[in-house]
Amino acid sequence: MQSEAYKLVRDAVCNKMQVVATYDGYRRELCPHKIGWKNGKPQALFYQFAGHTSSGEIKVPTAGSWKCMAIAKLQDVSVREGEWYTGEIKYGNGDCIDDIDVEVDY
Repeated sequence: MQSEAYKLVRDAVCNKMQVVATYDGYRRELCPHKIGWKNGKPQALFYQFAGHTSSGEIKVPTAGSWKCMAIAKLQDVSVREGEWYTGEIKYGNGDCIDDIDVEVDY
């Protein structure tokens, strides 16, 4: 059975919507690019374009960063419409998911 967070992120991937959530204690603004499983656990690949990380605040138009996140660690998840942010996927970023459920259709 899929968690509510999984369903929200999956829907955001399918509809190119933004996700706002808390992860590791930091409020983050994200564009999810794919969702699925790694070693049997649900994960998603996000492009974080705003919010905070352990390194500090991210602000548009500063370049964001790719984040591979465990769905179980996402808290206070909400989905919203907004500008779609992405970046060049660097080597290794795409490896965070072994079994892809859905990914963004470019």
